[in-house]
Amino acid sequence: MRVQGSVSFSNLVAGFVYSAARRQAAIPRSHRHVCPLSQSAANMAEEAKKLAAYAAVDNHVQNNQVVGVGSGSTIVYAVDRLAERVRQEKLNIVCVPTSFQARQLILKHGLTLSDLDRHPELDVAIDGADEVDADLTLIKGGGKNSKALGQQWKKGIPIEVIPMAYVPVSRMIARRFGGEANLRMAVSKAGPVVTDNSNFILDWKFEHAQNWKEVNTSIKMIPGVVETGLFVGMAERAYFGMEDGSVQVQDPPVN
Repeated sequence: MRVQGSVSFSNLVAGFVYSAARRQAAIPRSHRHVCPLSQSAANMAEEAKKLAAYAAVDNHVQNNQVVGVGSGSTIVYAVDRLAERVRQEKLNIVCVPTSFQARQLILKHGLTLSDLDRHPELDVAIDGADEVDADLTLIKGGGKNSKALGQQWKKGIPIEVIPMAYVPVSRMIARRFGGEANLRMAVSKAGPVVTDNSNFILDWKFEHAQNWKEVNTSIKMIPGVVETGLFVGMAERAYFGMEDGSVQVQDPPVN
């Protein structure tokens, strides 16, 4: 599948848009804290997510596009804005979901639903990012702005694996790259988290900075690995919705 553009959201304040051919952008969500947020702080965090989501949709979605729609809390605002623009501007937009949640959001808003069989090439994809570093390398599945991955996002890099391989895969990752890769357990039910594709998720908590392009390729080559939560060389611009109501933009460094 060739993706020309994609948008993702993370925790800082709102996510990211990635474009293999033309343009990319990113938007993190608002910072989450271990302690409960006050009502006003929670409202500010939600408003920050909304700001970044709206900025990404407004700047990167155009008429006659095929748009990939991801999942997460910030994507809700992105789909709200997308539906609003479709109604107001009479846009011809086709939406391809990456998850069951995304499918439900598309149907809820009456947007045109498709799939990769009918539309294998996307113009823009909107999703969430947990952390964004100075090179616009992203961890999918949190949302913080850092100089290096792992400085603020402490839950690790998610790695989707087939169930029968999670033990050897976790051991191989720890042995080859350090840290530890733990099976993600569900909160509202007993047992591990199961993906839409009926797979398990390992959360790899790495110990130090890596050559992320090489590491990402190496992990994907391990038998049993389906995909990683690393987005390397995909984002061209990141949008950060800030608590003061502004939206900050980050471009990749010029080589």
